[in-house]
Amino acid sequence: MAAKLTINGGILLSLFYSLSVYLNCMKRHLLILLVVSIIAPFAAKAQFETIKDSVVQLYGIVMTADSLKGIPSVSIVVKGQNRGTVSNEQGVFSIVVMKGDQIEFSSVGYLPKVAEIPRNLEGNQYSMIQLLVVNAEYLPATVIKPRPSREQFERDFVNIQVPSDAIEIARQNNDETKRRILAKTLPSDGREATNMTLRNNASRYYYYGQTPPQNIFNPFAWSEFVNAWKRGDFKNK
Repeated sequence: MAAKLTINGGILLSLFYSLSVYLNCMKRHLLILLVVSIIAPFAAKAQFETIKDSVVQLYGIVMTADSLKGIPSVSIVVKGQNRGTVSNEQGVFSIVVMKGDQIEFSSVGYLPKVAEIPRNLEGNQYSMIQLLVVNAEYLPATVIKPRPSREQFERDFVNIQVPSDAIEIARQNNDETKRRILAKTLPSDGREATNMTLRNNASRYYYYGQTPPQNIFNPFAWSEFVNAWKRGDFKNK
């Protein structure tokens, strides 16, 4: 009986010890959670104030460097970011940027320009007048020659090659020699290639399982050979 009481007492002591350890851990976690919940709003507020102080409202005008005229439709982009704006018809613009951002000004016919917002800027507004220089393109020189003389005009007029009309072009294309040349040089389109493949397959399937006939005994093949020989097809090759 005394042994049983001793065992039960040891179990109770181990349970109380585990419970006390668990409570101590919970107290530490609750204390950490309480400290974080108190400090977090102040840290978030400080971060918000920092971001708020870094935001700058940039506005100004883009003008030509030589005549000081406003340039419309100038592309104004914050480098490294996918945002920007364009100037209006008078060259005036406005955009929200951050301190230290680089602003690129570009327009057709002008050299691009990059401006940087000062990091130590006091306040949240910044105005600027951006001047762009004209991008001058030098074209090659044009040589103006005098009109030809009467003799030169008559000579060129007589020797000029007048292009053929539609009827003459059609007649040349229907010539037998021209058609042979075109048939040999022009590639087959999809329809012709498909028909040729189908004809070859049909001929091969027709004589499948037997020996195909030899054209050496075909009178029509001999007739076509003689006609080709007379036409000079082999000589052209």
